[in-house]
Amino acid sequence: MTDDNTIVTNFVKEFEAPKPDGATIAAYFTADALYHNIPMEPIHGAAAIGKMLGAMGETMLSQGWQVLHQVAQGDVVMNERVDRFKMGDKVVAIRVCGVFVVKEGKIAEWRDYFDLAEFQNQMK
Repeated sequence: MTDDNTIVTNFVKEFEAPKPDGATIAAYFTADALYHNIPMEPIHGAAAIGKMLGAMGETMLSQGWQVLHQVAQGDVVMNERVDRFKMGDKVVAIRVCGVFVVKEGKIAEWRDYFDLAEFQNQMK
C-alpha cells in the first residue's frame, strides 16, 4: 500500500501534463470526496472533481505545480506549492497551501487556500 504522502505527491505530479486526464484525476479520490478551492464553491464526488479538473485544459494549460514544502501526519498531508498555468498568452503562478485527508489510499478531502486577487491581478 502506498503511504498518504506518496499518494499526494503522485497526484500533484499529474499536473505536469498541460491537460491532466479527468479519469486519472478522479481515480485518486474516494467516491464521496470533497474538493474546495476556498474562494470558490466546493465540489463533491470523485466523478465531479475529475470532470472539472479534466475540463480545466479547455481554458488553461497546466505548467506544473512546484511543491516547496510537504508534511504528513496521520491521514493529513499538507503542502505549500506554486501552481503555474498558461491562459492564452499569460502564464500565471499562484501560491497555494493544500490540505489533503487520505482515507484507505484515496483522497477524501482536498482544500486549497490561495489569494484569488493574486490570480486575478496576473490576468490583467
